[in-house]
This record gives sequence, structure tokens and C-alpha cells, in this order.
Amino acid sequence: VQLQASGGGSVQAGGSLRLSCAASGQIFSTYVMGWFRQAPGKEREFVARINWSGASPYAANSVKGRFTISRDGAKNTVYLQMNSLKPEDTAVYYCAADREGYGWRLSQYDFWGRGTQVTVSS
Repeated sequence: VQLQASGGGSVQAGGSLRLSCAASGQIFSTYVMGWFRQAPGKEREFVARINWSGASPYAANSVKGRFTISRDGAKNTVYLQMNSLKPEDTAVYYCAADREGYGWRLSQYDFWGRGTQVTVSS
């Protein structure tokens, strides 16, 4: 499985960005797709997850109400719509796939894409 994240950039606080994660290879319906982020000097943290079928989207409390995860089955792409961005959202964002279907912890993910930088200025 190969994952390619894109869509990062620099925005002012209050702005929006949409990240994309294009998936290729053999992906089964049991997979869970997730987004993580890592700020400088901090550990990588969970942001959101969704079943490969598009069911059961979930976002971490720190972004709930501002970030939305979704999937386009026709394009094999998972999105992270980020609204009302804050400077503390600044990080490298990674997409990942969990083949066992859990997707709640970093250690459960088997495949990772390269990150995309998101910078939010005040």
C-alpha cells in the first residue's frame, strides 16, 4: 500500500486547508485510514480516522468541530478538511493505513505516507 499526502501550505489563523491522501495498492474493506500530525519537538499525535468504506469518521477532541475526515471511493482518496485553523495546528500532517481495522493508536498503523507541512500564522 502506498499513500501520498498533499495539500499542505501556509495560511493565517481562521483559514482553511484541505489535505488529500491518495492510496494505491491492495486495500481491503477492513482497513482504517487515519491522519496524524507532528509539531516540532513534539510526539506524533492522532487527528482523525475513518473506515475505508467511509463509515465511522472520528476526530480527536482537539480538532473536533473544526476538522472533518472523509473518503472518496472513486478516487481512492481520503481527505482532511481543516477549518478555523489555529497556530497550534501547525505541524507536519501524515496519512496512514491500519490493515487490522482499529486505527486508534499510532502503533496500530502499518503504512505511512510522507508528511505534508501545514503552517498557521497568527
